[in-house]
Parts: sequence; C-alpha cells; structure tokens
Amino acid sequence: METTLRGVGVSHGVAIGEVRHMGTAVLEPPAKQIPAEEAEREQQRARQAVDAVAADLTARGNLAGGEAQAVLEAQALMAQDPELMADVDRRVAVGSSAERAVYDAFAAYRELLANAGEYLAGRVADLDDVRNRIVARLLGVPMPGVPDSDEPYVLVARDLAPADTALLDPTLVLGFVTEEGGPTSHSAILARALGVPAVVALPGAGEIAEGTLIAVDGSSGEIFVNPTEERRAALEAAAAERKAALAAATGPGATADGHKVPLLANVGGPADVPAAVKAGAEGVGLFRTEFLFLDDSKNAPSEEKQVEAYRQVLEAFPEGRVVVRVLDAGADKPLEFLTPGDEPNPALGVRGLRTLLDHPEVLRTQLTALAKAAEGLPVHLEVMAPMVADRADAKAFADACREAGLQAKYGAMVEIPSAALRARSVLREVEFLSLGTNDLAQYTFAADRQVGAVSRLQDPWQPALLDLVALSAEAARAEGKSCGVCGEAASDPLLACVLTGLGVTSLSMGAASIPYVRAQLAKFTLAQCERAAAAARAADSADEARSAAQAVLSGE
Repeated sequence: METTLRGVGVSHGVAIGEVRHMGTAVLEPPAKQIPAEEAEREQQRARQAVDAVAADLTARGNLAGGEAQAVLEAQALMAQDPELMADVDRRVAVGSSAERAVYDAFAAYRELLANAGEYLAGRVADLDDVRNRIVARLLGVPMPGVPDSDEPYVLVARDLAPADTALLDPTLVLGFVTEEGGPTSHSAILARALGVPAVVALPGAGEIAEGTLIAVDGSSGEIFVNPTEERRAALEAAAAERKAALAAATGPGATADGHKVPLLANVGGPADVPAAVKAGAEGVGLFRTEFLFLDDSKNAPSEEKQVEAYRQVLEAFPEGRVVVRVLDAGADKPLEFLTPGDEPNPALGVRGLRTLLDHPEVLRTQLTALAKAAEGLPVHLEVMAPMVADRADAKAFADACREAGLQAKYGAMVEIPSAALRARSVLREVEFLSLGTNDLAQYTFAADRQVGAVSRLQDPWQPALLDLVALSAEAARAEGKSCGVCGEAASDPLLACVLTGLGVTSLSMGAASIPYVRAQLAKFTLAQCERAAAAARAADSADEARSAAQAVLSGE
C-alpha cells in the first residue's frame, strides 16, 4: 500500500527505484593495553592510516572538482590536524592501540566541536566520517560508504559524508534520502551540483526496508513508499514536462514580459567554470576565494598564485559580470595564520571582513591580486566583503579597495540582519548588495545550517527572511543600485520568481540549477512574480508561503 513521507526537497527531479542503505559506521575498537615496546610501531601505524585517508580524500576531491573538492580538502586537513595527531601519540604512549587512540582522540575533539557553538557543531558529521575511515583502515575492514550494486537504486542514509556524496555515480544512484541535514548542508549543495534528486531531514528514513520501491520528488520533498502505477506515471509525466521546459528555455534570464534577471553562477575556482559556461551562466555572482586559502591553513597563498586563479575565472566571462567575494575565513573555515583558536562561539566572533580588517596585509594582497588579474580584460569585475554589519564596515572595505587601486565596483554581502535593516546606510558606502541567504537565515533564526533538527528555520521560504530580502531590495532601488541573491535560495525555481517579485536584480546559484530557474522565470510576468511575493510575505510559515506563491502562479 502506498504511503507518503515528507522531508525537505533540496535537489530537483524525480527518482524511482529500490532502496539501498549506506554502509554502517565503524564499530568502536576494543580498549586493550599494548606493551610499551610496541608503542612506536602503533604510532607509526596511526600516522600511516591518517596520511592514507587524507590522501584518499584529496584524491576524491581532485576527481570531483568544484565545491566537492574544497569540502574534501577541508576534511583531509581535519584528518592531519597536528593537535589531534599529538593526542593520538600521547594515548599510544600510555598503552592504547593505534585504532583505540584514534577513536578516543577524535571523540575528545568531537566534544570540543559540539560544544563550540552551533556553527562548528555542524562539522561533527564530517569529523565522524574522517574517524571512521581511519579506524576502518587500521582494523582492516571495508570503509563505510556507498553500497556496491550493479543495478540503479535510491540511496538512503542517516547523513551523507562529503566523501561519499562527491563521487556518487548518477547512472547508479538515482537519488538519495537522508534523515539528517538541511537545505544548505554539504549533502544538499553537492546533490544540486551533481543534478541528483535528493530529500533531506526525513524522519524515519532509516526504517524503510532494503529493497523497497520508493519514488523521490526532490522538488516537493515528498517520498512515496510503494507508489502506485498511477503515482509513478504522474511523477514521470511531470519530470518529462520539466525536462521539455528546460530544453525550450535558452538565453539570458528574463520573465515572460522581458524583465531581465541575470542568472549567474556560484563558483569556487577555475574547476567550476566549464559547468557554469555550459549552463549558460551570464557571469559569476559568487566567486568563493577562500578555497584558494584552504590548501595551506598555515600560510596565505602568494599574490602570484592568486592572480593566476582569478584570471582564469575572469577570462571565461568576457563582457560578463564576475563578483568576487574576498576571503571569508573563520567559524567553519578556520585558518591558523588568521583566525583565533580560542573563541567561545566563532560564528559570532571574528570572521569574514572582521578577520581581514584585523589582518589588512592579507586583504591588501588579495585586492592587489584581483586588480592585476583584471588588467586588460573586458570583464565587469565586482568585489564584495562578507559579514558586513553596518556602514562602518562597508566604508572600511571600500577604503581598502580604493587604497589598493582596484578598478571595480565595491559591494557588501547581506548576511547579518543589521545590514538588511540598515541597507540604505550601507549603500552610502558601496555600489551593490548581495544577499547570502544561507547565513542570513542562520543569524536571523539562530539555526545552524548543518543541524537537521532546526532545518525548518533554515528554510529560505520563511516569511521573516523574505521580509529582510524585501528591505534590502527596496533600499537598493531607492539608491539606484543593485541587489542580488547568491545564497542557495536562488536555486529554487519557484522561490526565484518570488525573489524577482521582491525586487532582487540578479540570481546566482550552482550551475546545475540555472536551466531550471531560467525555465521557471520565463513562464511568468514580473507582475505575477510581484503578486506571488506579496502572498508569500503575508504567510506565517515557510510551508504557507510556498503554497501561497504556488497558488498565485498556478492561477488557483
């Protein structure tokens, strides 16, 4: 008999197939004492296992490229953390086996992260995956992860580690469903990049029996267990209709009545450019430059290395717009040479622009590198600062850009509610705003983006978040300036129409989402988008806002 479950749809499309569950986590190693003369050998075993896992994660990242590469390289750094390794050595020296020492050292570090504020607590799942891989190697057992199968299937798991998600084979994994995670978790972002339908934050997903036939609707978040023939036919017809609409919609982003809405790509570096160009991106709305800095957490990349990476991206969009975000370090992206290690709550501490203003030489080098990279190119370069709280922050950034001789537009990201509330004041110092809806939701609702239990508050359809978007867009319009969205909210085709109706002037997203958003915008006029936006803002919950907008646009 068909039953319906509802989670959070995070990656569009429909998947119909049998369930396969993710391999189980590594069991806890036994606590046994080893003789003192074996300590050095055990320490060496631990180091070899750690290095092998770090190398494997890096290799997986190189194969995956793009955002996945940055996530996996961060995990590799986690594995080789010097303090963690020192703790492993100490535990082996007093009698622990290599696998038990790794298990206990990671457990202590895990507790530190879990208690270091919600933002860092979101890294716990990544840390657990690293631990499991090292312990599995030491025990000589199979790595936890994606099951082996010759037939296509729907993958079900408590959560998916980046190392698993990054190399999913879309020809075998039709879609995936997780109990944990949220709309902006690593799994969700990587699913969209892969173009795999996905639903997260589904309570009881692990209880669906192996081999059960399910249908996954990555747009609505619905899971149909043992779907009827009628249900399957309806879902397949809807999927075919969406595919046809994608093929028909080409060219620049615009509403049905010709109101232009440039569709831009979010990139992490040169590796992401080909997919963006193929998707028809009109430029880059968010170039996350911190991925350059994660290669070596102890030293900043040289000016020459930065110039080379920036120029590769700028050259790919002649006459296009490329918006570069300067280094966003801190919180879940700590860098030893920049970020303090003893903050009680790093997400609310020194991160983003605050970090750069404390280290002006790092900002100056980056701005100088951007200026050199753009020399002689016909690109429209724009540079923005993350974590701008007020006009003083905006002025400090604009002054730094001018001092570096940067010929570009200077902008501010709106990720802190104060910047949205005082957007006109911020715009007296900069030329554009860019809304980072992931962090804006996190700070508005005090809800970590990696914690599945609060995923309803991370939903970009929350009316309070839409109010802040509207405030920012209205301020930009009043000042004659632009206001884009570069958060994951822009990748939702229905929400893209609402954002357009709120007055947002451009939308930036992962390349895989651009065709979906282009096709959806082309169906409706600006007036329809404005009515849908007003209906969504009048609602009292994210679900009601989504339903209200859908009703307006479907003519119900």
